[in-house]
Amino acid sequence: MKRTLFSSGSVLDVVSGEVRGADVVVEGDRIVAVGRGLDGDEAVDCAGSLLVPGFIDCHTHVALSQTMKDSFGLARSVRPLSAVPVLRTLLGLGITTVRDAWGADAGIRVAVERGWIEGPRILVSLRQVCTTGGIGDHWSIRAGDLDFFGDPAMPEPVFDGPVDARAVVRRMVRAGADWIKVTASGSMSRGVGVHDVQLTPGEMAALVDEATRQGGRGVMVHAHGARAAELAARSGARSVEHGMFLDEAAVGAMAEAGTWLVPTLSVSQSASDQVPAEAAEAHRRSVRLAIAAGVPIAMGTDNPVRPHAEALRELEHLSAAGLGHAGALRAATIDAARLLRLADDRGEIADGKRADLVLLSGIGLDPATLESRIAGVWRDGRRVAGG
Repeated sequence: MKRTLFSSGSVLDVVSGEVRGADVVVEGDRIVAVGRGLDGDEAVDCAGSLLVPGFIDCHTHVALSQTMKDSFGLARSVRPLSAVPVLRTLLGLGITTVRDAWGADAGIRVAVERGWIEGPRILVSLRQVCTTGGIGDHWSIRAGDLDFFGDPAMPEPVFDGPVDARAVVRRMVRAGADWIKVTASGSMSRGVGVHDVQLTPGEMAALVDEATRQGGRGVMVHAHGARAAELAARSGARSVEHGMFLDEAAVGAMAEAGTWLVPTLSVSQSASDQVPAEAAEAHRRSVRLAIAAGVPIAMGTDNPVRPHAEALRELEHLSAAGLGHAGALRAATIDAARLLRLADDRGEIADGKRADLVLLSGIGLDPATLESRIAGVWRDGRRVAGG
């Protein structure tokens, strides 16, 4: 099998944050050696450049960019087909793995796996499950049920009570979900129920327990308010999404439980015209509280709240909120892989890991410059962008 040598460059150790001169050898879809004086069958000249692992977006929506604009005037096929240019865009930014936080069905994952379309590998959650009246319950007081996303591949997401909570998990798993996404509070974008807690402890516990029984799946919890986030942590959820209004009790519960925070700062920091200034500051404060409490943090964008082409701006926000440059890159690589339970396979440049690589001109770590510095992207050892 052909061995590709990435020669004469520098490599970011995402665990320590250190940049070291090193060669990298890739064989097939794996990194087989990292060190000095290595050889290969063909070479990529990395002189003056930095190799970093492929980025991981733990909260995106690859199939909603068009349906968010027009839910009623488009055919159902628009939703999965609209993912094609989005996935291409993300791959060009060096994002090689994504966790879709609802909207993509299992067919989109298959299309990427089989090479029908180019894109990052996708973990899907299908729908955002919720109790009656939650933000996944598409309903109008005039027309009633408005579930324009419903089809056999996107099962009914609404449940009430612990027994029904188990059933909704089983519906999602049956349709191919890798993760279970639940909304425990209202929506900042809709401006309603942000501090509400829309599940009982029994319902949340049943969701987490059933997801664990179903192949050890994790539960990701949309929670803007502190009490919803605290409930998620005390129930054993894997991650809290957004966490815009956390407090010390919430981050304390998350740290104790090992619950991850995916803050999606782009929601508030990149859309100042859509989010009140006090909410944007509260979001930054929540991340600072989480960092101080020792809550693990992973990168997620919540795009298309902002265009997918802006995905790497999330690293700027993470850095500014307290992680620093190296910490933001860690949140988008090895820590994101740990959240997704994929750290044995990807997230760092090390022997045996998947050859998902991004080549950056220059060796600085400032996230503000990343997009303009991308010289090449490799997914599974194959060049997919740049050059």
